[in-house]
Amino acid sequence: MPAMEMVHEKDPRAVAWDSMGDIEGVELFANQVLVRIYERPEKTKGGVIITQTSRDEDKNQGKVGLVVKMGEYAFATAPGDVDKWFGSINAENDETTIHLGDWVYFRASDGWAIQINKQACRILDDVRVRGRVDHPDRIW
Repeated sequence: MPAMEMVHEKDPRAVAWDSMGDIEGVELFANQVLVRIYERPEKTKGGVIITQTSRDEDKNQGKVGLVVKMGEYAFATAPGDVDKWFGSINAENDETTIHLGDWVYFRASDGWAIQINKQACRILDDVRVRGRVDHPDRIW
């Protein structure tokens, strides 16, 4: 059960994807990951209205984002890498790797906050992604 269930008129994944527009010209290098910050809707399922000021703060303090682009080496384990930083989360195992369209969570201060096509985004090193979540409302 999500930490704070929100009223979503549209699927949050579709909203995030659609709002990004064309990002074909955005190139990420090496192990960089571009996430579109999740912005909560106005109302919780319990009827609580989230103020616009609080919702605007999601852009700065948001801890969940949709992976919209990745550098060539994001989440890859180098051959012979003793540390195996990602364990089973790597490019060699397609079932467990992080994919475009996955919701991930991270510490807000770990990424570079930018706007792309007027959308709040963050660029993270892949090692700064702390995990994956099935729905963004689970993280508060």
